[in-house]
Amino acid sequence: MDLGSSAASAAYQNSSTSLLSGGFNFDISGILTDALNIVSQSLKIPVIIILLLFAIFAVITLGRLLSQFISRKKVPVKLIKEMIYDISCSESVDNIKNIVNNASIEKSQKIVLCEIADSKSLGKKSREALARKLIEDEEDRIEQDLQRTDIVTRISPTIGLMGTLIPMGPGLAALGSGDVTTLAAAIIVAFDTTVIGIGAGAVAYFASKIRRRWYEQYLSNLDALSDAILDRLNDN
Repeated sequence: MDLGSSAASAAYQNSSTSLLSGGFNFDISGILTDALNIVSQSLKIPVIIILLLFAIFAVITLGRLLSQFISRKKVPVKLIKEMIYDISCSESVDNIKNIVNNASIEKSQKIVLCEIADSKSLGKKSREALARKLIEDEEDRIEQDLQRTDIVTRISPTIGLMGTLIPMGPGLAALGSGDVTTLAAAIIVAFDTTVIGIGAGAVAYFASKIRRRWYEQYLSNLDALSDAILDRLNDN
């Protein structure tokens, strides 16, 4: 009697423990799933806001690109060649600065070149270090300008994909219960976010490619003219 009762009691305890363990695991799984769903759905509004900001940024970028295209000075190679020859034949710093200021180049280039021309009192290495530093500052300014469009180019499609997937979960769940209206609303949001994300990324990519080519020409001309000024100053 005692042995049979003990065995039955142990079997009952083991079965109770396994049932509790299974129920506990099931509850943890449900909690984690609910937490993931809450986090995912809580990102819906921030994602839409970010995409709207990207759309505004794309419009501003297009306007700025058009403005730069209109105001940009197209500097032919012939002009740079003539400036280099004129600088090499110049007799003084003031003559070099007059050549630079009267040339049809960007104002920011004129500022850098005039600062290099004014460094005649420095030694050769110091003068070259100053010129290198001024050009590096121009490169940093250009890189910061291009960095914004590069970031939007990479991130915007990803945010658009998030905006596509987030509303589809509740939409498919609504379809299972026969709620077609909720599914249609979710699909509209998904398509809109996809279009905005890809569109903003495409505009940013286009603007970045065009402006990068302009800036490369800008820095190439600046390097050539600064080297001509340094050679002339070093000869003196």
